Amino acid sequence: MQDDPTKIYVADDEPNIRDLITTFLENEGYVVTAFATGDALLEQFALVPCDLAILDVMMPGSNGFTVCKALRAVSTVPIVMLTARDTDLDYVTGLSIGSDDYFTKPFSTLELVMRVKALLRRVEYDRSGSPDPAAG
Repeated sequence: MQDDPTKIYVADDEPNIRDLITTFLENEGYVVTAFATGDALLEQFALVPCDLAILDVMMPGSNGFTVCKALRAVSTVPIVMLTARDTDLDYVTGLSIGSDDYFTKPFSTLELVMRVKALLRRVEYDRSGSPDPAAG
């Protein structure tokens, strides 16, 4: 089990969404850093990688799909896409380029927190070699 607090990066150009996600995740004990652009998240990730990233698709500068591809090129960090775009093509694109989950706005903050916990739990099981008690 890791001793360092779990770091989550959130990139969304909407301050209300960033604040909402940050508040809920911090209440669960995570250390959250929020960014107004995906480019800012990528710059920070290059210096200090996070344990999970939440990316809005439509942001100024590099969009969430571009940021996801860039992260996936250097890391297996879990990535959750968050977007107002809810077409099947967007969903398939997000998962095809390497995201682990895809939420459409408006979204349930509770559901987002639960999926974040599930993704992080899976990563911890994979790291430790312990079987996943939720499997079979």
